[in-house]
Amino acid sequence: MDRKRAGIAVTAALAPAAWGTTYLVTTQLLPEGRPLLLAALRALPAGLLLLLLGRKLPKGIWWGRAAVLGLLNIGLFFPLTFVGAYRLPGGVAATIGAIQPLLVAGFSIGVLGIRPGRRALLAGLVGVAGVALLVLKSGARLDGVGIAAMVTAIALMAMGTVLTRRWGRPEGATLLDLTAWQLLAGSALLVPLAAFVEGAPPALTAANLAGFGYLGLFSTALGYVLWFRGIDRLGAGPASFLGLINPVVATIGGLVVLDQTLTGWQFLGLLLALGALLVGQAPARKPAPTAVTTATPAAPTPQPATLAR
Repeated sequence: MDRKRAGIAVTAALAPAAWGTTYLVTTQLLPEGRPLLLAALRALPAGLLLLLLGRKLPKGIWWGRAAVLGLLNIGLFFPLTFVGAYRLPGGVAATIGAIQPLLVAGFSIGVLGIRPGRRALLAGLVGVAGVALLVLKSGARLDGVGIAAMVTAIALMAMGTVLTRRWGRPEGATLLDLTAWQLLAGSALLVPLAAFVEGAPPALTAANLAGFGYLGLFSTALGYVLWFRGIDRLGAGPASFLGLINPVVATIGGLVVLDQTLTGWQFLGLLLALGALLVGQAPARKPAPTAVTTATPAAPTPQPATLAR
């Protein structure tokens, strides 16, 4: 990987690294049992801030595209992940999240016309195995609703990642604009839905405000700008592998802050997850166009079409 591409990958990886703290912030600082409220208060302030900085609105067909991307990446993804955070241990949620590179590879076939190579698929499987060894604990509580919510959330974000790569950015729009449109489009669903389903928000404590401020500014506003930049520059497949940094950072944080130690299996899982992340950074290649050779009149038999490699 060249130095410029590596730099983009490192900055893009800051997004899933920040998202890795969502579980801890949700359970320790935010109101319980209000996934729609949490999603709305995470998305709306961040979207307004980025819109003030970018100051451009979508035009023409991009209104529809912004709505679709906002629904996939924000409006549905946020509340579903909060449901998963409420109902699942962090290790189970992280392991489910590790399937994203495989889902992105599958969606890329139909949407981007990119067929993943064996190396990418193998890296995706190794990544799931590595994360499972790293974070899953024996006797982990499995909740059907939580698992369904997390699987759906990861599938939606995988499709959003692929479509973000497919549609790119309209001319003149910055990554701030692209991120703001999606956050506000998602908020247009989340705010009225939260009010209708969950009612008026409770009085927020100082801890609640600190949690929302952290999620809004770092995990959302800054995080999603860096994430969409990674998709734009690296491609959907390589960017999706950066999500494996999420459980790795969470585990390293436990080692440093909580004075935890790694078991042999966890160390193996750490190596597998990091190896899969690095292997997954190889840029995806579109299949070469088919070259057809035509038979000449002098040839005794026509030559069949050959696929250029």
